[in-house]
Amino acid sequence: MANIIEIKGLTKTYHNKKALNNVTLTIEKGKVVGILGPNGSGKTTLIKILAGILRPTGGEVFIDGNRPGVTTKSIISYLPDRNFLYDWMNIQDAINFFKDFYADFDENRAYELLDFMKLDKNMKVDSLSKGMMEKLNLSLVLSRNAKVYILDEPIAGVDPVARDQILDAIINNYNEESTMIITTHLVRDMENIFDEVIFLKEGEVYLLGNAEALREERNMKIDDLYKEIFGA
Repeated sequence: MANIIEIKGLTKTYHNKKALNNVTLTIEKGKVVGILGPNGSGKTTLIKILAGILRPTGGEVFIDGNRPGVTTKSIISYLPDRNFLYDWMNIQDAINFFKDFYADFDENRAYELLDFMKLDKNMKVDSLSKGMMEKLNLSLVLSRNAKVYILDEPIAGVDPVARDQILDAIINNYNEESTMIITTHLVRDMENIFDEVIFLKEGEVYLLGNAEALREERNMKIDDLYKEIFGA
């Protein structure tokens, strides 16, 4: 299977501190990949470079054969770790915003997801709880027909009911022709949906591989392996 993402010697430095140090990895098309590590491990920096939000200090990044830029932004659907909608919007405004901005936005899928998430299109953005906001943002991101979906901590800080709905939405809307990259430190809740896992530690790739193969090789769950690596 072809690689959708190729990263070679990627480095990112902030004020002489390396957030990423010589990261080299590939991600195959059609995989669900977990990028795992505690806060400060480099997860968000890595995906912001993939999303074209940050520029690398060194190394090379190719997404579907292109360097991050206008072309790659058109095929990546990115869920940041914080709300990206305006407070004055209601949910219908948010749908209209995405429909105008993204040519690959599927409005019908968005309404289906809103119904699944029990969100009304007339709800105001500034009235939503954190869990409801996460569900809205995810619904919008998953409603694009993208080649790559990048989700940054999609279940962090939400209640168990919202967490289950978010996980169900991710599983039910995953397209095998696309690739999904998910950062998380809540490994126990998410490990069963990962095909591949990448452990980032202090800005470097500590371990990567097929999730099921790692379970068999180490005779432990990915969550237990995470705790062993990071001392959690």
